[in-house]
Amino acid sequence: MYHAVKAGETLYSISEDFRVPLNVLISANPNINPNRIRVGERIYIPGIPAAETIPYSIIISLSKRTLTLLYNGQVRKVYPIAVGKMLTQTPLGEYVIINKAPNPGGPFGTMWMSLSKKSYGIHGTDNPSSIGQSVSKGCVRMFNKDVEELARTIPIGTPVSIRP
Repeated sequence: MYHAVKAGETLYSISEDFRVPLNVLISANPNINPNRIRVGERIYIPGIPAAETIPYSIIISLSKRTLTLLYNGQVRKVYPIAVGKMLTQTPLGEYVIINKAPNPGGPFGTMWMSLSKKSYGIHGTDNPSSIGQSVSKGCVRMFNKDVEELARTIPIGTPVSIRP
């Protein structure tokens, strides 16, 4: 997939967000100057399929506390979620699912799916009563059965839009 450079990003921060070693990112983009990337420049991210090849997408509404799964633009399912609290808000923006990890343990429930923003993901919970609340440290929490279903359904590279 290709990533359009945003203001404030560096090649290093992009490599961290997508969990791709910096040297691999530089090798995959031989025509860029690693010390001077520009806003809007397209960076190839190896190992992540192009969004246009994936029929699924996700829209997260922070105000409604819902995660909507779309298939070819049509609503497939709407899930209740928990989102970040006032001091640790869930980041708005456009991301992709870059990996999945079953049974991460602790407060992350039975499944973790990383977003292309370092330290953020969609995961289960060991506290199901938190769903519907603004209580997390910025991640999106789901009921374990829901996050497992979602993880079985969507592929790596699925676009995620987090909206107010």
